[in-house]
Amino acid sequence: MEPQTLRERVAHARVGRLATVTADGAPHLVPCCFVLHGDVVYTAVDDVKRKRTAALQRLDNVRAQGHASLLVDHYDEDWSALWWIRVDGTARVLEPTAEADAEEAATARSLLAAKYEQYHRQPPPGAVIAIDVERWRGWP
Repeated sequence: MEPQTLRERVAHARVGRLATVTADGAPHLVPCCFVLHGDVVYTAVDDVKRKRTAALQRLDNVRAQGHASLLVDHYDEDWSALWWIRVDGTARVLEPTAEADAEEAATARSLLAAKYEQYHRQPPPGAVIAIDVERWRGWP
């Protein structure tokens, strides 16, 4: 798949699966809303859906391991139309109270709000995960 096709498909996808690894090496996978901006993927902790805590496992995993992947895919009954794309990279947590992260986190929230109506109405107040993309993989 051509690099431009990979980027376009990821940019237009509505949902992805964020993959991280726990401190003991176990995989951790969650669906997420995200946005691609240049060579960075952003996903944020929102309060649109109720969560038991803001101290989410995915945040701990990124802080501890510093790597993450995002998988997006398309399914169709016509299997010739199937595809998946995985972006792998170095991951960072932009903390909601860290002054050093404020500008990048605000940009990420603004981009997410432009992509998702729910975030336009209620911007995500929590931490933002930034994945600096190092590798693109796709099929077919």
